[in-house]
Amino acid sequence: MIRLALLLICVVLLSGCGGLAQPEIRASLNVVEAVNADSAAGFARVTAPRPFVFPRDHGPHPEYQTEWWYYTGNLTSAAGRHFGFQLTFFRRALSAQPAERESDWATRNIYMAHFAVSDVAGETFYAFERFSRDGGGLAGASGEPYRVFLEDWSVAGSGPEGMIMRLQAAEADLSLDLLLESTKPPVLQGDRGFSQKGSALGNASYYYSLTRMTASGTIGIAGESHAVQGLAWMDHEWGTNALEDSAIGWDWFSAQLDDGRELMCAQLRGPDGPIYILGLFVASDGMTRSLGPADVAIETLDTWRSPRSGAEYPARWRLTLPVEGLTLDIEPYLADQEVPVSVIYWEGAVRVTGEQGGEPVQGNGYVELTGYVVAGQGRN
Repeated sequence: MIRLALLLICVVLLSGCGGLAQPEIRASLNVVEAVNADSAAGFARVTAPRPFVFPRDHGPHPEYQTEWWYYTGNLTSAAGRHFGFQLTFFRRALSAQPAERESDWATRNIYMAHFAVSDVAGETFYAFERFSRDGGGLAGASGEPYRVFLEDWSVAGSGPEGMIMRLQAAEADLSLDLLLESTKPPVLQGDRGFSQKGSALGNASYYYSLTRMTASGTIGIAGESHAVQGLAWMDHEWGTNALEDSAIGWDWFSAQLDDGRELMCAQLRGPDGPIYILGLFVASDGMTRSLGPADVAIETLDTWRSPRSGAEYPARWRLTLPVEGLTLDIEPYLADQEVPVSVIYWEGAVRVTGEQGGEPVQGNGYVELTGYVVAGQGRN
């Protein structure tokens, strides 16, 4: 899908490398204006399928303007305490050619990272943001061996094809240290990893997911360490694309069902509703089926208004897949999982219930919502 990286990295560029965007910039930026803000001249475009090779393709693709690595998941402690987590890295290229200066501080890319934890029992959502240049060893990525980092927030891969990954991040009194291992091969989104995002040629990305990764490790909150285990999801996507002119935001859903199946669904929204829908259904044996507008229906069942930004977000959904005979109800574990960073958005852990053929279905997932904060609305 078109992930938040496009918007966020543009905000970094507009606000300068030395600090967060100012409130007036945050409030006035439109999703389309931000994504389409700078030139894509000289960068490669995504126009056709390509082969994927791992672990190399876990790493960066500097010939493309934008790239991101997304990790989300749901975890439970031995005492039954539920946590959601997000650790995400974004790369935005400043130019299509490497910097000509020999200095270690010569910069070609800006990196941004978000680290968030949902403590359901504590009814608290924690979120942090960092960004830096790639010069001087402050941030970067590699494929062989796989690693992406921003200062001491990092992901490092090992094992066959780099499919065992260690996530580490700490900020203030919050910390995360997880070992993830993929139990299914990479899922290539769209047409063999070629994921179209709009009607124009080149408005696409290369996109794969690791939809079922076992996760174990620790979460630290306020000096207390919790041993946790559960499931995680990885998305890796790169390209040089722009949003449709009529787009105002997008909704992205992932679901990991207890019976071993997974679902990804995303809709790009315009003023009058969805303008582009895509998705993928993954069977327990790893077989996949692409989803389009005729294959999935998304119904909003409730809303929540943020006291922080004033934005009104969808807060409960029903997803129906007629061909599968599957209906899923999706509900946030916490209402307030709004991420209060340079550009405000909502991303959080969700509970999934439903039925198929009269049999109950359940699981967990994550949802991302962008484009709901209106300029001048609420407090930033």
